[in-house]
Amino acid sequence: MKFLENNFILRLAVAIIFLSHSLHGIFTGNDVNNFGNLFLNQIGFAPFGVFIAWAVVLSQVITSVLLLIDKYTKISTIINILILIAGVVTVHFKEGWFVVGGGRNGMEFSFILIAVLLTIIVSNQTNKKTTNS
Repeated sequence: MKFLENNFILRLAVAIIFLSHSLHGIFTGNDVNNFGNLFLNQIGFAPFGVFIAWAVVLSQVITSVLLLIDKYTKISTIINILILIAGVVTVHFKEGWFVVGGGRNGMEFSFILIAVLLTIIVSNQTNKKTTNS
């Protein structure tokens, strides 16, 4: 099954997560602007908070599409890893490990997404090496 090659299931799952998160922020009102104004600007990114928020959301939409079509996969995964790390540093780390249950808004979800993205990079590199051999 050709479509199952190159981690299609992982790329699909991550793309769905990033798209649903990003598109929800775009189409449900002022979520992106509020994140920029009410959070990013308040923690020291003023006056660029809204610009950064939109850059993050739009980059996640673009990289999700690229992951789905298996183009520029390495750069797409790196961009999303950097976004996730920034989220852990600015939001999730101080909330602890658990997203729900043992805590709230923690970093466990970001951790597993980073692990999946790293798996995509590593296995794509391995696939390229075996294809070229």
